[in-house]
Amino acid sequence: MPKGEDALVEWLRGRFAADDSRVLIGIGDDAAAVRLDGTLVAITADMLLDGVHFDTHQHGFDLVGRKAIACSLSDCAAMACAPRVATVSVALPETMSLHDAKQLYEGMAGIAGEFGCAIVGGDITSWRGKLAIDVAMLAEPMSARGPVRRSDARIGDTIYVSGLLGGSLAGKHLTFTPRIELASRLACEPDLHAMMDISDGLALDLHRLATASGCDAELDARELEQVVSDAARRLSQKDSTPPLEHALSDGEDFELLAVGGSRLEQGQFGLIRIGRIVPRATLDQSAIFICDETGRRQPVERRGYEHFK
Repeated sequence: MPKGEDALVEWLRGRFAADDSRVLIGIGDDAAAVRLDGTLVAITADMLLDGVHFDTHQHGFDLVGRKAIACSLSDCAAMACAPRVATVSVALPETMSLHDAKQLYEGMAGIAGEFGCAIVGGDITSWRGKLAIDVAMLAEPMSARGPVRRSDARIGDTIYVSGLLGGSLAGKHLTFTPRIELASRLACEPDLHAMMDISDGLALDLHRLATASGCDAELDARELEQVVSDAARRLSQKDSTPPLEHALSDGEDFELLAVGGSRLEQGQFGLIRIGRIVPRATLDQSAIFICDETGRRQPVERRGYEHFK
């Protein structure tokens, strides 16, 4: 049974049930999708906190601002939606200077402009606490199929990721490039069935995708080794945690987790195969397994970064 953050999200889905006449996708995916006068619009929101998502004692305000927008851009990529506009609300520390505030917004402006997303408003507050940033972004589907959900994986599908995983706190979590361009190429591919971004760790996010799709997932141990980043291996030397553990649970990788047929292995996409979708072993909940070269299956704990435990 879900706990913490996922349990709260499950309760919220029931409490604020989607109106099917207006809401195509409600609470529980990387973005919601609503119909506005016949036009389908995707909506996503992200809140970032000093001391959790960044550290203003170590990170420049331009990089902090960049990350705030990039996280929402990654959500748009996960749904195969093109970002259009964003609002940004900030709670600025009373000690923050006007110069630093401008740097924060310049960091936002740079990456928003890179992906054609206009910043059109928001709110500015000030308090005695740490910096907090909330971004709301509107996007449009990249293809006629509409947003790609995490709930449409099929038995027999292959699981892919778009890049290397683990060790993101060494710097990638601030400098990653949202996979908007890749999503635009995947959007029209019929073999793409489900997708999400990896923000809280592969093990946790894949579990969420499997749960939404009513299936289990098997990861191939040999294939997984291909996606362990050099940063994860360096971190392993410092903390003695196996590199694969970092790849599975560090989070903040912001790579795409894509599920579908064999056409996704075409070189034009650059995706890396790591496993497959299989039927549920039990009726009441989904599970993730790792298979070694002998075919032995070991369960993978549902672990990663959770904001509410």
